[in-house]
Amino acid sequence: MSDPQCAARIFVARHGEAEYETDVLADRGGSLTGLGRKQAADLADALSGERVSHVYVSSMSRSVQTGEIVAARLGVGVTVREALREFSVGSYAGQPVEPDPFGVTYTRWLAGDLAARVDGGESGAEVVDRLSAVLQEVADAHRGEAVLVISHGGVMCTALPQLASNLSASHSAGRTLANCAVVRLDVDDDGWLARSWAGEPVPT
Repeated sequence: MSDPQCAARIFVARHGEAEYETDVLADRGGSLTGLGRKQAADLADALSGERVSHVYVSSMSRSVQTGEIVAARLGVGVTVREALREFSVGSYAGQPVEPDPFGVTYTRWLAGDLAARVDGGESGAEVVDRLSAVLQEVADAHRGEAVLVISHGGVMCTALPQLASNLSASHSAGRTLANCAVVRLDVDDDGWLARSWAGEPVPT
């Protein structure tokens, strides 16, 4: 049961490895590979001692599939939240994945320039705002509990350093988040703290 006097523990994980229906950019799709399903199962096993009370996932299929595998192994429920999705491909929808059209904008986001915008899509500030808002709602609903959130690498690396007070804007620069890598966050009335980033402790 949620305890409003206690901190919430939020484990934010990237989805498992996925394969895609086409070689063009889209704001949907992606199904877990066999390896991705194993990664999801391993994630559940790694969190088995954390007493996770619920799993939240983005609306993208690779996130939903990851969350369903984890939740089934942990015996908890799953809720879909649209705001956990990856950043929009904007006007690049339908174009080839390579060469990467987001590199320059994404690098600017990681350097703290959140005004930069994907052509026809979101700015870094909009990405931060939507992910931060849903994580705060989740935390408020689960004070004193542990919760798993399945999201996506781009939005995690952009938004989480802006959310946790002990992460700098450049913390994720040069650090890729592997599939099913986890960022552990604690939140109470004093704000957000990152406890670990992809298995590495974060100084407080």
